[in-house]
This record gives sequence, structure tokens and C-alpha cells, in this order.
Amino acid sequence: MNASFDSRVALVTGGASGIGRATAIAFAQRGAAVVVADANVRDGAETARYIDSHCGAQSLYIEVDVTDAASVQRMIGATLERFGRLDYAFNNAGVPDRAASLRVSTQENWDRVMSVNLAGVWQCMKAELDHMLKAGGGAIVNNSSRSGLVGIPSDGVYGAAKHGVIGLTKAAAIEFASRGIRVNAVCPGLVETALTRARFGDELAARAESANPLGRMAQPEEIAEAVVWLCSDAASFVVGVALPVDGGATAR
Repeated sequence: MNASFDSRVALVTGGASGIGRATAIAFAQRGAAVVVADANVRDGAETARYIDSHCGAQSLYIEVDVTDAASVQRMIGATLERFGRLDYAFNNAGVPDRAASLRVSTQENWDRVMSVNLAGVWQCMKAELDHMLKAGGGAIVNNSSRSGLVGIPSDGVYGAAKHGVIGLTKAAAIEFASRGIRVNAVCPGLVETALTRARFGDELAARAESANPLGRMAQPEEIAEAVVWLCSDAASFVVGVALPVDGGATAR
């Protein structure tokens, strides 16, 4: 996808690794200045350094806790102080569900997943929308999941949060489209990241073969391409969509 984002600024939460890192790099490769926001200082700063040295774009790393409103406001403030604008936001920060079944899920697990994966998206959207409304427009993409579209037995709490992300996305899309802000979501299937390798271990290869009609996992860069497209002018009439990027898994 050859869209140009020259003179634009993109914010990526969870930008230190996986889908977030790939998306931050994809924005930078197309000319955007990129804010890499993540709680992981080491990997977040490394992603920003990579963009500086390999992509010919400006970058800024910001440490953020998306569950904390003050931290999110500082993130937006630092973005505006450095670059003076915010055109695109990819709300991607998330954590996995530690429980294999709803029956054994704990209150701690529920609170952790919901606070990051759902409330964190809400906190970021509020802050991003405040600025974009003043600026006259922008584009927001939220990272949901295939688990946000269909029921998956091992993903009860995670799926509940990701269904919620789609609800937030659609409500915001309807409310703010007339103000020049497009809000959409991506819904990845199984993606080859450190998190999926840690979660599934030796089962990962078998899961990949049966995950979708393509018979493989997605690479983070494939999800990044969808995010960049949704932010681009090529998707100017795309509003309120929860876009599956899952190799056809939800089409079954």
C-alpha cells in the first residue's frame, strides 16, 4: 500500500513489539512522524531508534500506562509538544487472557484484561478525540480481534473485552464521522508474535495449520498494512468497520 503520510503524525500504543511495532514502522516508511507509546521502556525506545535510523522519519518514544487517565493525557501532551499535531491513532496496547476457561478465570484476570484491553482503548480514544475535534479531523483504528467477532471457548474474558472494543468503535464512528473523524477497528486472527509463541508454545504450529483457510499465521506486517490503509485517504468512505484480518477464519 503506497499511501503517503508526509507531514502527518501517527500515534501507536503498544508500539514496542508485535503488531504495534510493525504498524509504527509502516507509518514511518510512508513518511509519518511516529509516536511509539508503550509501558515497555527498553523495547519501545528501541523501536523509536529503529525508525530514526532505518525509515528516514521522526519518532518519539513515550512511556504510557493506558489504564491511567493522567498517563494517557501526558502521552497526548508530549505528542503535541513535539510534533504539534495528531492525525492518526492506532490503539493497540493489550494483554493476553491468562485463563484457559471462564470457569477458572479469576477476578484479578478479569480486571487486568478489561482495564488494558477495553478501558485502555476508551481512555486513549477520549484523549485522541479531544484533540482531533479541535484540529478538525483525523482517523482512529482500534485493535480488536477475531475474538471480538465470534465466540472462542478459550478466550472468554479476552473476547468480552474485544467485543467491547468493537462496540466503542462503532459508537464513536457514528458520533464523530460528521466532524471529520473516521473510527474503525481491525480484528486479527492468529498472528505470529512473541505473545502467541509464549501462550501456545509447542502447539503453535498445529494451531497455525488449522487456524484459517490459508493454513498459516499472519505476520505482524500484514495487520499493519490493514491499519495503515484504514487511516489513509484510500479508505476515506470507510467508517465504523470491524475489519477481519484473519486469513478467512471468520468466513467459515
